[in-house]
Amino acid sequence: MNIKTVRQTAREKLKGYCRVCPECNGKACAGEVPGMGGMGTGASFKNNVEALAAFRINLRTMHSAKHPDTQIKLFGQELKTPILGAPIMGNNFNMGGALNEEEWAEAVIQGCLTSGTLGCTGDAPDPAMYFTGIDVIAKAQGRGIPIIKPREQDEVLNCLRRAEEAGALAVGMDVDTAGLVSMKVGPKSVEEMKAIISSTSLPFIIKGIMTVSEAEMALEVGASAIVVSNHGGRVLDHTPGTAEVLPEIAAVVDGRIPVIVDGGVRTGVDVLKMLALGADAVMIGRPLIIAGYGGGADGVALVLRRITNELKQAMLLTGCATLSDINIDVLF
Repeated sequence: MNIKTVRQTAREKLKGYCRVCPECNGKACAGEVPGMGGMGTGASFKNNVEALAAFRINLRTMHSAKHPDTQIKLFGQELKTPILGAPIMGNNFNMGGALNEEEWAEAVIQGCLTSGTLGCTGDAPDPAMYFTGIDVIAKAQGRGIPIIKPREQDEVLNCLRRAEEAGALAVGMDVDTAGLVSMKVGPKSVEEMKAIISSTSLPFIIKGIMTVSEAEMALEVGASAIVVSNHGGRVLDHTPGTAEVLPEIAAVVDGRIPVIVDGGVRTGVDVLKMLALGADAVMIGRPLIIAGYGGGADGVALVLRRITNELKQAMLLTGCATLSDINIDVLF
């Protein structure tokens, strides 16, 4: 199996939902939601890619960082790479259904584990899809992270209980999906988030932070980590790219909890840029959709290993021996 065959297979299985473009930048699929595109004009999706691409890197080759180490500790786990699988469910809605929900979740969870990292499962209009992901995580001895939509409080609490029963390492909520018309979801107040987080012993991740004020709220309600994300540009048109807002959010969090980011990350160089801008780790979504549909768990592992190797090469050429060495001085 190689990247070329994975992409060819994915193009066939995702026909009508994703073109598997040479460059995944949101231009060809603007407005295609359901599908893999960005909301409305697609500006938010495109802003993610363009904001990240705008940063330049300082090349440094006179140093002693000869064997870069990409290991990181998150949620009590020693990971080989700071690249996590993003939460994605709802294959019939967005990806055409060539894989069922269980097959998709297993591709992500097992592919991530094989490559030494963690994957997330998602939530969707049909609650059975969330529980399918939970079952896959349970079969993996809890080594996965289920992410819940901002459902009604009693539904969220039920989802939390199931995550605990599965032995999940952590749990979270993608609060940026509060406006989805396909689900009974809505914004969560500070009081509601406090009640949710205090009801579980699991580390709780808030995904969908795009402002300093909401990062401060996440700290206030007791989040164990945040994900800077605009949901891949799929919920609100004309938001900034995540790379634009990441530095000030990371600054206000100031190392108190991990800051994870997604949005437009396609290569190891992109990962390096996000870490230099203040992230502790990144999540990737669309590249893993192509990988999972094109090669199952093996395809996911293949892509994750490739991006991790690209990150190591970028660290070698910027003088970074460990992830903690990657800082703003890497950027031009």
